[in-house]
Amino acid sequence: MSETVQRRIPWLALLPLLFFCALAGLFLVRLYSGDPQKLPSALIGKPVPQFALPAVEGSNNTPGFSQAELTSGHVTLVNIFASWCVPCRDEHPVLMQMAKDEKLRAMDVKIFGLNYKDDPANARGFITQYGNPYERIGADRSGRTGIEWGVYGVPETFVVRGNGTIAYKHIGPLTPESLRDKLMPEIEKAAQN
Repeated sequence: MSETVQRRIPWLALLPLLFFCALAGLFLVRLYSGDPQKLPSALIGKPVPQFALPAVEGSNNTPGFSQAELTSGHVTLVNIFASWCVPCRDEHPVLMQMAKDEKLRAMDVKIFGLNYKDDPANARGFITQYGNPYERIGADRSGRTGIEWGVYGVPETFVVRGNGTIAYKHIGPLTPESLRDKLMPEIEKAAQN
């Protein structure tokens, strides 16, 4: 009888480890499954929150912005970025391309940047190194404005109608495909309203 008990103990001792591995595997699968674009945003169809962001400290050429600049009659893209964000670096060439796009210029689409929880020197370095596609950059050092916008993480890009209403939210880095298939149709739709 003592041999049977000894044989069961090692198997029973492994049971918590097996349970933990199964649970960790389930969490890992759920973490990387699904489309982040399907995360709901309570702000779609609502006015942008009230805010006023100063310019990035030391960047004299690019002013900050507030909700007032988003209600001036033209469609605006508000791109949330940070120098410490690797996907922001990946999407930056797409933003630079958009800043030069003749179709967007003809539609009078503005591109604003919301610099999220960033050190001013690092933000200036990022713009100097990769180029500045933004007409205005607001510094959200505390992250409070990002929270009011419902930011899950950076990068995120919002399409704002000329009356200051949020029309669309793109979560994650912009790619040529997401620009063509998702963002441009939303910009065109917002420009018609």
